[in-house]
Amino acid sequence: MGKALIIGAGGVASVVAHKCAQNSDVFKEICIASRTLSKCDDIKESIKVRVPNSPTKIHTAQVDADRTELVVDLIRSFQPDIVVNVALPYQDLTIMDACLETGVHYLDTANYEPPDVAKFEYKWQWAYREKFNKAHITALLGSGFDPGVTGVFCAYAQKHYFDEIHSIDILDANAGDHGYPFATNFNPEINIREITANGSYFENGEFKETEPLSVKKTYDFPQIGPKNIYLLHHEEIESLAINIKGVKRIRFWMTFSDNYLNHLRVLENVGMTSIEPVEFEGKQIIPLQFLKALLPDPASLGPRTKGKTNIGCIFQGIKDGKPRTYYVYNVCDHQQCFEEVGSQAISYTTGVPAMIGAMMIMEGIWKKHGVYNIEEFDPDPFMEALNKWGLPWHEDFSPELLG
Repeated sequence: MGKALIIGAGGVASVVAHKCAQNSDVFKEICIASRTLSKCDDIKESIKVRVPNSPTKIHTAQVDADRTELVVDLIRSFQPDIVVNVALPYQDLTIMDACLETGVHYLDTANYEPPDVAKFEYKWQWAYREKFNKAHITALLGSGFDPGVTGVFCAYAQKHYFDEIHSIDILDANAGDHGYPFATNFNPEINIREITANGSYFENGEFKETEPLSVKKTYDFPQIGPKNIYLLHHEEIESLAINIKGVKRIRFWMTFSDNYLNHLRVLENVGMTSIEPVEFEGKQIIPLQFLKALLPDPASLGPRTKGKTNIGCIFQGIKDGKPRTYYVYNVCDHQQCFEEVGSQAISYTTGVPAMIGAMMIMEGIWKKHGVYNIEEFDPDPFMEALNKWGLPWHEDFSPELLG
C-alpha cells in the first residue's frame, strides 16, 4: 500500500522494520536510516532470515537526523508516506521540521527533550499543531507502549467501560534477567535521565513532584508475581490529564530490582549520571554519555534475556452510577520476542505499536491533520491490531488496587 521511512537503527527500530516486513500488505517498501549505515544493513539482513518470504522491499540509508536538511533530502529521495522516528528524543523537532517541509506524516514513540536539560514534556511538539494542520499532515506522538498503548488503553476504558474515570495507575513491570550486573533495557542515556529525574503525578488538576524514586509500593503482577514499583514522572501523564475528561489522579509506576538501584546510586554518587560537561585530558565530555559507551548495547540483550514484562493500566471510576474498577494489561515473553524478531521484550513492546500506529495512518483508519497524542484517536482498531500483531491484552474487573 505504501512506503515508510524508519529513522533509527537500535533495538526498537529493528522491531519496527521486522514487523513492517511481516505486514507487507500495508508496507510495500521501507527504508531504514541511521547515522551508522552498517546497523541498518544488519537489520536488513536479519529480516531476510526471519521474514524470508516477505515481498516488502527494504532499503537502507545513512542520515544525520540532527540536520533537518539531510532528513529532507532523504525524504525527497525515498518519497515515503510516513516517517517513523525511533531515533533519539533529541531529534524529534528536526525530523518534524523535515516532515513539514516535505508534506509527509510523522510518528514517534517518545517526546522531545533538550540534550542539555533532563526534562521531557510535550510543549515543544504541541507548538507544531497549527503547522501540521495547515500542511494537511498528521503527527502522531507517543506510539510506543508507554507512552502509546497505555494511552490507547485509557481511551478504550473511557469509551467502553466508564462514564467517569477518577484515577489511572500505569504499571510497567520488567521481570526479565539479562545476566549483567548492570544494564539498561533501552538507550542508557535516556533511561538513566528519566529515572534520576524528580517523580511526579497528577492530582486534582495539578502536578505534584516527588524526590527521585522516593515513593515505593509492592504489586503482585499477573504471570510475574510481587515486584517493587516506584513512582516516576512519565510523559503520557501530561497528555492524559488533558484528554481523559474529568480524571482526578494519574500515576506512573515502574519496577526496579534492588541490584539495579544499588548500582545506579553508586554511579550517581560518583557523578557518572551527570549531563554537565567535565574536562578530561583537555577535552569536554559528558559523564552520562561516557557511561553509555561502557554499558551493554540494549540491542545486544535479546539473546541473554529471560522472563516476562507486564505493562498495563488500572482504572477506578463510575459506570451507571456505580463504582467500577478495570485492569487491562499485556504480558510479553523476552525469549519469544527474540525468537521472532531478534530483540528483547522492551524493544518489542515499543516497536510493535510504532508499526501499528504507522499502519493506522497509512490505511486512513486514523484521519486527523495536526499534532495528536495517541489517546485522541479511536482506540478500537488499534486494540484489535495489538492482538493480531503480537501484543495480546488481558482484562480484569476486580484487580488488586494501589492505595
